[in-house]
Order: sequence, then structure tokens, then C-alpha cells
Amino acid sequence: MRAAGASDATGIAAIYAPVVTSTAISFEEVPPDADEVVRRMSVRPYLPWLVADRGTGVVGFAYASAHRSRPGYRWAVDVSIYLDPTETGRGTGRLLYEQLFTDLRELGHVQAFAGIALPNVASVGLHEALGFELVGVYRQVGFKHGRWHNVGWWQKSLRDLPPRPDEPREWDPLGTRASRLEQGHQQT
Repeated sequence: MRAAGASDATGIAAIYAPVVTSTAISFEEVPPDADEVVRRMSVRPYLPWLVADRGTGVVGFAYASAHRSRPGYRWAVDVSIYLDPTETGRGTGRLLYEQLFTDLRELGHVQAFAGIALPNVASVGLHEALGFELVGVYRQVGFKHGRWHNVGWWQKSLRDLPPRPDEPREWDPLGTRASRLEQGHQQT
């Protein structure tokens, strides 16, 4: 597990493409190519993008994005995770998300949200196992593959609510955290 970089964009795009083309898990209709993945990684404020790599290339990725654009939401993020089908049930998703939550806490974020197109038993199970709670369902909000889909929204508090929160910081994948992650990876 490590910080994602531009060299991982092709692997990320390859994992995400069948989700876009074959499922209603994502409401995108055209899979992003590697250049678009790099563009998304570069959106400010910089937020974490992580990959799992078993030595043969990217097998999963997780990332955070701004929850909403208005300033009062800057302590909240949306989180997403996608795995190669061979990684399901191997703990990869849990490890990616746990590191993502650690990074987000260190940056000063307070709440994480996950939107899950329903039904999706595996994703709901992972999120709830990691402490997310269902906060609501948007009914028949997305249309894909010839039918309407519900989207459930789950929320996880990343830390106690500070009475006067410090400004969240931008992620620096080359900073101290990334170095610690690499050292930990080398020790395993």
C-alpha cells in the first residue's frame, strides 16, 4: 500500500473501467482514461489517493474528494474505494480505507461520507464494518443500464468534533506520511 502517483493512473483506470461499463456502482457512463485519472488526482485541495500493489501492479485504490464546494463543508470529505475482483475478501479494502482515514485525520478532516448505489451488499458490509452509519437514501436518483437506482449515504466521524477546527491541510504524498508508509511497507 502506498501513495498513488501518475504512474499508477493506468492501473487505476483499468480497475475502474469495468465498474463504469458493466455496473451501476458508478453513475459515470464513460470510463476515465489515465490522463483523466491524473487530472482528478491533481484537483485542489489535494486529498489522498492510495493504491494497493502486490508487486504486479495496482490491485485496488481508495481516495478522498471534497464533500461539497461551499467553504463550511471543508472539514468533510467523500471517500471511495475500488478493488480488482481478485482482491475481494482479502482485507485489501480494509487496509486501504484504514490508511486513508488516518491520513484524513492527520490533515484535519472530521467527517467522511460514502455514497453507495444500492443494492451493493459487499460495499455496505465493508463500510459498516469500518464504522460508517447509514444516514439516508436518495431514492431513484441515478439512471443507468435502463433503470433507476437508489443511492445510500453512509457517514463516519474521523475524530471528535473540535469546537474551533483548524483549517484542514492539503495532502502531500511526498511528505512525512508517505515516507512512514514506505518504511512500513519495507518492514512487512
